[in-house]
Amino acid sequence: MLVWLILLGIFTYLIVRRSVANITRTPVWVLWLVMMLPAFVWTAWVLVNGESAPMPILLLLAPFILCPILYYFLIQWGRPQQSSASPEAPVDQSLTENPMAPGGNKQRPTIRPIDKEEEATLQTCFPWSIFYLQNIEYRPQALICRGQLRTSPEVAYQTIQENVSNKFGDRFLVVFQEGLNGKPFFALVPNPHLETANNKPAEAVNRPGLAAGLLVATLFTTTWAGIGLATASDRLTRFEPSMLQLGLPYAIALMAILGSHEFAHFLTARFYKIRATLPYFIPVPFTALFPFGTFGAFIQMRSPVPNRKVLFDVGIAGPIAGFVVAVPVLIWGLAHSTPVQIGETSGLFNFESFKPTASLLLLLLSKLSLGASLTDTSALKLHPVAIAGCLGVVITALNLMPVGQLDGGHIVHAMFGQRTGALIGQVARILVLALSFVQQEFLLWAILLFFIPVIDEPALNDVSELDNRRDLFGLLALSLLVIIVLPAPPALTQILF
Repeated sequence: MLVWLILLGIFTYLIVRRSVANITRTPVWVLWLVMMLPAFVWTAWVLVNGESAPMPILLLLAPFILCPILYYFLIQWGRPQQSSASPEAPVDQSLTENPMAPGGNKQRPTIRPIDKEEEATLQTCFPWSIFYLQNIEYRPQALICRGQLRTSPEVAYQTIQENVSNKFGDRFLVVFQEGLNGKPFFALVPNPHLETANNKPAEAVNRPGLAAGLLVATLFTTTWAGIGLATASDRLTRFEPSMLQLGLPYAIALMAILGSHEFAHFLTARFYKIRATLPYFIPVPFTALFPFGTFGAFIQMRSPVPNRKVLFDVGIAGPIAGFVVAVPVLIWGLAHSTPVQIGETSGLFNFESFKPTASLLLLLLSKLSLGASLTDTSALKLHPVAIAGCLGVVITALNLMPVGQLDGGHIVHAMFGQRTGALIGQVARILVLALSFVQQEFLLWAILLFFIPVIDEPALNDVSELDNRRDLFGLLALSLLVIIVLPAPPALTQILF
């Protein structure tokens, strides 16, 4: 538990520093302490009273509710006072100090005020029949152009982006967003990639040597983990070549699932000419506390997403690819698993006594793989390949959570817009917390989701909506999340058994 607390603390510090360090004077360590307070309180309770002691509902919910309020208050209290070059205009910090803006969680250069001649040039970029420009507001890191939209968002963004590019070159990124009043507005922000784009080729974002080294290291750690899972050993002290046949199937299966997920993101991003890094695997030494051999893999996108359609395609590509690979791996592994008598310790993450009914999808796949040998009183001793497949399905579900910059957060943002997507993220976090009362395995998920900001960064054109086909795929992806995380209903188990 202490190891998980340390890892969670590191993860939370990075999230807090990345999200709000540039928008408030409140020290990062204070904000980090507030965010970590629920985990500290819950850990202290378990250490004092033991894991079997039921935690009071007030102690469970109060930190979860009060700490976000305190966190928000501390951010607002530490916000610097902004001045405007246009005294009559109200201060609008939605772009200059918000992680929603492209690159908003990084320190962006302060915009150089435009002179009268340049302002006149800028006004010519907004044809009255496309976007009737009413006023330009000056911000330290943005020029906000408000007016009336007179055509479709796609046509408006394309026309004005081309006009700004023709008049000002690569000096600005053109952002198109919905305002708080529901009216879309344009914002011109300094291009943070201008220097990079002029002086460094796109391939420079990749480090093939580092990616290959992490790949090899993760293959080793997952193979070692696979040996431990196959032999049910908490500690391995020696290695023999014959052990490879025990560990490699798990390692190859798990890395194929993780790799297909991240490479799908990478290839989709490159298809849309978004600069992205190669997938980087994260190796973890095999231990009893974390026996899986890896924390997963990730890529980084180094240029803004053009529009919500691209955001959707990049976001959904990974879960689909990972799930497509995970299902046949899981079916094969389940077919080679051994039914055992279900017990009090059986659960979703007990691979010696795996409880299929903990997940609707996993129950269906288990019944498909094992047939009549799986009964309503059966648990499963999972084959290492089945463990890899189970982890792949669980990782797919976690990534599909509609929160912040998770894949599911990108999907609901693209489908419903940034603000509605953030609201859905808040609801999702509460629902997962409620689910953790039924399935205690999801308590860690609820805690992790609590530390992930619900606001996703916008696309450059964040106003244009998706087509019906993408909306359908988005709903199917969210439905997949539901059938993975929800336990099998008793009515279904009666039918199957």
